[in-house]
Amino acid sequence: MVYHERAAWSGLIGTVIALGVYIVLLTNASTNASDGDIARVDWLPPMLWSIGTGIVVSILISILWGIAAGMRDRESATASDIRDRDISRMGGRVEQAFLVIAGLGVIALCAFEADLFWIANTMFAGFAISSFVGGIARVIAYRRGLI
Repeated sequence: MVYHERAAWSGLIGTVIALGVYIVLLTNASTNASDGDIARVDWLPPMLWSIGTGIVVSILISILWGIAAGMRDRESATASDIRDRDISRMGGRVEQAFLVIAGLGVIALCAFEADLFWIANTMFAGFAISSFVGGIARVIAYRRGLI
């Protein structure tokens, strides 16, 4: 497995963990709220912690996996070619499409004067979904090739 594929897998794992942490924290906060209204919970600290957790987990996995790969074959652990660049570009285009959709959703929520909770969580979900779908697209391209 080449460096860029390992990075795609690390990003996928980090995204899933970050989203899971956020959902658990938000669910616990809404359960503990007096009225049970999820839009009234303090969503910013859990969101920031889950974003930070996802970044740190992705970096740690990438470093540890890179060390393990480098121990086996130092040269191929960081090798890159034109295929890696093409796959990265394709994954970026997929991610960008989902970010645009999330941005349009945020604009619509702003137009309807929705609560900040829903606006922020729509954008957060857009980031998470775009990262996940882009990672999946990259992994599939590494496994099956670009069409």
